[in-house]
Amino acid sequence: MKIGIVDYNMGNLASVKNAFEKINARAEIVKDADRLKDYDKLIFPGVGAFGDAMEHLRETNLDVAMKEFVKSGKYVLGVCLGMQLLFEKSYEFGEHKGLGLIKGEVVKFNKKSHTHKIPHMGWNKMFFTKKSHLFEGLDEPYLYFVHSYHVVCDEEYIIGKTIYGYEFVSAVNVDNIFGFQPHPEKSHNAGLKVLENFVKI
Repeated sequence: MKIGIVDYNMGNLASVKNAFEKINARAEIVKDADRLKDYDKLIFPGVGAFGDAMEHLRETNLDVAMKEFVKSGKYVLGVCLGMQLLFEKSYEFGEHKGLGLIKGEVVKFNKKSHTHKIPHMGWNKMFFTKKSHLFEGLDEPYLYFVHSYHVVCDEEYIIGKTIYGYEFVSAVNVDNIFGFQPHPEKSHNAGLKVLENFVKI
């Protein structure tokens, strides 16, 4: 099993790689678009601004390579910004087109709806809305979040939700694509279990 961690200059990839080492899984950081096809599964992590991320993906042809990988039927797990980039567009600092692999958009937490601080940062509970291989052995765990924007999409894609002032989408699955808003690599045993489940799918 060859697992690739997609490097597009957005985030600390070493912590993701270390998380896989803890579950005895081999994972390599890959930034060459032509090499994505050589992997069995991809982790698509990320921290930072949506627009900057998409610009880098386009410049390096990783956007096309990601779409081709998904089309091949192999599994992808988008994490945090990586999850958001899977969708059609984001309204972070303007309006930006995403990879469009899942129908939906990324919006900012609505300040009028709650008095919670933004960004949403720290431990919070994920409620499972559908059975998923990603959640095997877990019972609605507390996971670590850091984000100011969240996904809005059709209910059919949603497998997990979280409450922060109001309910928002925290996990999705469409065919061979998984999206996970919290950081599994920062979520201790529960996060490692998510990665372990992804490896086994």
